[in-house]
Amino acid sequence: MKKSLSKRFGMLFLTGAMLVSAGCSSSGKNSVSSESDSSADDTSPITFSFFGADASPSWNNMQDDVGQEITAKTGVTINAEYDVGSGGGQTKIALMAASGDYPDMVYGKGELNKLVDAEAIIDLTDLIDKHAPNIKKVMSNNMNRMKYSLDDPAIYSIPTNIGVDQQNFDVTNGFEVQLRVLKELGYPEIRTVQDFENVLKEYMSKHPTTNGLPTIPFLLNADDWKIMITVTNQADVTTGGTNDGEYYVNPDTYEAMLHFKRPEEKDYFRWLNHMYDTGLLDKDSFVQKEDQYKSKIASGRVLGLSSVEWEYQDAENALKAEGKDEYTYGHFPVTLNEQYKDHSLQSVGVDGYGISITTAAKDPIRAIKFLDWLSSEEGQVLRNWGIEGKQYHVENGNRVIPDDILDQKVNDAANFTKESGIGLYSLFGARYGDGVKDSTDNYYTTNFPEQIIASYSDVEKETLAAYNATTWKDLFPSEDEFPVKEWGALYNMQVPTEGDYQVIFQKTQDIIRKRIPEAIMSKPADFDRIYDAFIDELNKAGAEKMESEYSELVKARVSLFTDKDVQ
Repeated sequence: MKKSLSKRFGMLFLTGAMLVSAGCSSSGKNSVSSESDSSADDTSPITFSFFGADASPSWNNMQDDVGQEITAKTGVTINAEYDVGSGGGQTKIALMAASGDYPDMVYGKGELNKLVDAEAIIDLTDLIDKHAPNIKKVMSNNMNRMKYSLDDPAIYSIPTNIGVDQQNFDVTNGFEVQLRVLKELGYPEIRTVQDFENVLKEYMSKHPTTNGLPTIPFLLNADDWKIMITVTNQADVTTGGTNDGEYYVNPDTYEAMLHFKRPEEKDYFRWLNHMYDTGLLDKDSFVQKEDQYKSKIASGRVLGLSSVEWEYQDAENALKAEGKDEYTYGHFPVTLNEQYKDHSLQSVGVDGYGISITTAAKDPIRAIKFLDWLSSEEGQVLRNWGIEGKQYHVENGNRVIPDDILDQKVNDAANFTKESGIGLYSLFGARYGDGVKDSTDNYYTTNFPEQIIASYSDVEKETLAAYNATTWKDLFPSEDEFPVKEWGALYNMQVPTEGDYQVIFQKTQDIIRKRIPEAIMSKPADFDRIYDAFIDELNKAGAEKMESEYSELVKARVSLFTDKDVQ
């Protein structure tokens, strides 16, 4: 791979023509021309090594049903290593970049830029063009959204964590309240943080203990980066922001700033300070580890959360496995007050983390063909539905999940995933999103209204009916109320790995993770002083310079995605 000598904001970019070579190994011995097709229709046994930046506790070394079928069809076995805990691959990928020791394929998430700068990632443009008709078909109208940046239009990853033409049929985030709480209180309206607080307070006064343990009205997870999910991002979401990570982007000017600087967010954190002071927010929220957080949820004594389902799903699955459906949670579009709208359903378009092939890959053509087969209709149906006759059958031309299988999938999710493999291979190929139908007029995924409703417990259906809703989405502002984000998903925008940006960003992260909990746990009389000092500290650390650089990257991304000339 060629490396440009030009720099923008300290980031190394590739410039000039697209690469003719598919790439070379870190030893320089694996240069592969994409014009030769030695692996055409090759299904002989081959093993690819892989690292995934997310944890995958149900990974079963492809001994599950789907994995065995993938190997039978392609000859490929994946020797996978996944990140443990919630590290997001940061430590492992930093070691890769420093050592030059890479797996064949990698799902790098937000750390991809480190591997690109280390010249570890192959530009997939030529490989996709010559050997991946299914990927080209799926991504046909979104090829620009696979490109790394305006300055470096190479394709270093295939988006896999979001489906093309995705339709949202349900919502799994917001503010969560236990279903038993809602029922006992007569299914109250929950629209603002005050509504949410009132519900928790009323139920707590009636039930100070749950199963012999102290009831916990409200619980947050501030362990490591999860503080963003349950604590800081919510300040943005509840005040009409569009959840762009640590930043708020002005939709008219594309100027970005750390979202904590918005005055309305200070009022949200003031509310958390009030919840902490009155004892409604669990006192351990900022000192406990994630396993302690999940253990409390699994005990059934946590009335309310502020999160997204994937973040606490292990604990909720434990409740379901015990038959405690009434202890699981409903989702509400809570905002600071009624002047704001929750933007959960605003579309980012096709943009997301993806899978990459490294320069160490023993056979890049075979690798892209493998990913391409999994991107085919057959491959996508297998990944999403499983094995016909086992996880689903066809009735009158329609794919149907039998009731006993659906029960396992919903109420014994961990074991079902480990045994079936459904959900374990979503990273390995491009895919269509929920609501898209295949050539048989069936949905590619199992997330469509009828199937979603069928997966709800009776308690959940009863709750939704009380709110005149069929899915949780019905309670949220609809997708058509918002424009598609012109800048896509900013968590996937590559930022500088060199220069001042990373230094300043880390300083601001350290400040945020220290001062936000400090402000929330302070005496109410001290809150303003601490919060104002927090903002001053961010600026002294260089936040305004960092924001300026980030704004330019956002503008360049808008230009790449929309062809607008954004100044």
